Amino acid sequence: MTKEMICIECPLGCALSADIDNSKVIATRGNKCPKGEAYAVSEVEAPQRFFTATVLAENLEIKMVPVKTDKPIPKAKIIEAALEVKKIRISRPVLAGEPIVKNFLGLGVDLIATRQVS
Repeated sequence: MTKEMICIECPLGCALSADIDNSKVIATRGNKCPKGEAYAVSEVEAPQRFFTATVLAENLEIKMVPVKTDKPIPKAKIIEAALEVKKIRISRPVLAGEPIVKNFLGLGVDLIATRQVS
């Protein structure tokens, strides 16, 4: 099987073709730098994404606090992350970059505020 994708690792945006066998990349074509091959392998074998959302604020200046993970999480965990973030309530002032939940979902990433809220 061949999967077509656009590499996002550098400004070139190479159109890649990844030959896949048994859920593993066996060859790539179209990449102009080594980052393309690494991107294809990561995207096929273990895709990850940054997770962004909002958390309900109580008694603060805004009703929703924007948050994100400080590192990408497995793409397969995005739904679980969305369900978990719905349970979170913030009722204290926070700084941008401050962890809201450490070790979010036990994945070794922190869920951090992306805006200061008082």
